[in-house]
Amino acid sequence: MEHIKKHHIRSIFKSGHRITVEGPVPAEQIMELTFHSDLDAFRRPAEQQEAIAEIAALPEGRIIIAYENDIIIGYVTFHYADECERWSEGNMTDLIELGAIEVADEYRSLGVGREMLLTAMQDTYMENYIIFTTEYYWHWDLKGSGLSVWDYRKMMERLMQNIDMTWYATDDPEICSHPANCLMVRIGSQVPMTSEEQFDRVRFRHRFMY
Repeated sequence: MEHIKKHHIRSIFKSGHRITVEGPVPAEQIMELTFHSDLDAFRRPAEQQEAIAEIAALPEGRIIIAYENDIIIGYVTFHYADECERWSEGNMTDLIELGAIEVADEYRSLGVGREMLLTAMQDTYMENYIIFTTEYYWHWDLKGSGLSVWDYRKMMERLMQNIDMTWYATDDPEICSHPANCLMVRIGSQVPMTSEEQFDRVRFRHRFMY
């Protein structure tokens, strides 16, 4: 499958901040900017900067960034699922994962996450993909946000609904291990029925469930 990436850029003005949202961006641009020190949810900031640059260099990889004064203050990643995860078992070229979305602490109330997702979906080629994301409560910043696990779940659902991602059932053991975990999916308008059927076989190993 050919992966076509059309670049988009937009500016937002919130609470005295002028923030640029841009993507998909190349690896070189990511490494030229400074990575905010609060972007440490998954690994140390310098390591995470290198990790998303590596994703940007992948054929299917897409990185959307938000930055202010040449400092990256947020990012969203799209890429194929890791080979060790069940979501790669179908060998689907049109199934991509919204793998991570992170915004630096002081910018979290400004709608930056929403703007990055909307920027990603400005590229009409995204209609050729089934996009999925796995939400696990142990990845959520419950302490920093002050939210309960259920309120955080609702917040993530509202965020993903901005790009028409909806809850999908699955028998994946990790997702089923806690009721707050969930699978959210968006099926593009150009995705063939054969891919939808293959995705059903991936998300359910026990076929009597669908």
